[in-house]
Amino acid sequence: MVSDPWPAIGREQRIWTSRIPPDLVSARVRQRHSGPYAAAVVPEIAHRRPALPAGVAALAEDASVEIARFDAELGAEVAPFAAVLLRSESASSSRIENLTSGAKSVALAELGSTDKRNATEIVGNVAAMVAALTLADRLGTDALLAMHGALLSEVHPEIAGRWREEQVWIGGDTFGPHGAAFIPPHHERVPALMADLETFARRTDLPLLSQAAIAHAQFETVHPFSDGNGRTGRALIHAMLRGHGLTRNVTVPVSAGLLTDTAAYFDALTAYRQGDPAAIVEQLANASFAALANGRRLVLDLRAIRQRWQGMITARRGATAWPLADILLRQPVIDTRTAARELGVTAQNALRAIGPLVEVGILGEFTGFARNRMWQSREVLDALDDFAARAGRRG
Repeated sequence: MVSDPWPAIGREQRIWTSRIPPDLVSARVRQRHSGPYAAAVVPEIAHRRPALPAGVAALAEDASVEIARFDAELGAEVAPFAAVLLRSESASSSRIENLTSGAKSVALAELGSTDKRNATEIVGNVAAMVAALTLADRLGTDALLAMHGALLSEVHPEIAGRWREEQVWIGGDTFGPHGAAFIPPHHERVPALMADLETFARRTDLPLLSQAAIAHAQFETVHPFSDGNGRTGRALIHAMLRGHGLTRNVTVPVSAGLLTDTAAYFDALTAYRQGDPAAIVEQLANASFAALANGRRLVLDLRAIRQRWQGMITARRGATAWPLADILLRQPVIDTRTAARELGVTAQNALRAIGPLVEVGILGEFTGFARNRMWQSREVLDALDDFAARAGRRG
């Protein structure tokens, strides 16, 4: 294994062919986006070994221990917390890309509503996370394509699950790469670089959290898709944590930790491209500690809500209102069809389960319709929104 200093990206000149219609922009803009540009040349990393400062390596190891402890803590009561934490991570990862939505809108989108595009995209990110965890034991380029397909199949089916076939860039303007903050490698280089990343991600001779952070930074540097790179790249972190056995039960909401200082996160990705992998490892480790604290508080809030309900529900023991109360912790907005499916009963019996929860204020009907009614648990939705608010706040 190569243990030289981590390589910085290089640059190569590429010719830009403008596709701007002459009557769309000024001559000055056309002039700015003409001639060659410098695309990144990304070194392969499959067999390299990062030499991290001792303090950063120790921090990452401590974070790994805490992630494993959190996963074990919830192992005995995975439902409903696995679903809640996965959705919370998906929402936080989307929020890094400025895709924000309240817990209620996300819950409605999961029931099929397309009224809020951001919520629909967050639900796509939930699907990508599910794919990441499902395919964690087969981690590779096929799994990454499947994650991306799940992420964008509803909103951008024309590019979902496909490597990009065009030059992309970050920053600047939409008309061309000249003046961009970062220009990823030319699309011709993407398949080979992703095959190289697959080999790196499958290695078993590296400390896992450091390996996952570097794989994520390499993924973002290659930028293999036309859209959805950030969310897919963060799903890759979870696929590696699950595939290599650090997590077995739940999704640690690391994106919620990254949200506390997104500028530092993006600076760490820039440092990686300059040959410093320590910054992104440190960012992911610190984000993990912040995420674990936030995740534990969410779990405590949900447990307290469920305990309070225990003294409120007056239905007889064995009635379907009791298991429905458990379902509400992970599905705080329901309709009759959803309740019936989750409980395994008829629609009429689902209504019988909903009634006692409405009577004591656990559920509230919010559509005002006589048909196609929907109910919400405001307490659970507030707990999820509180989690999101804490994630965006420096501590």
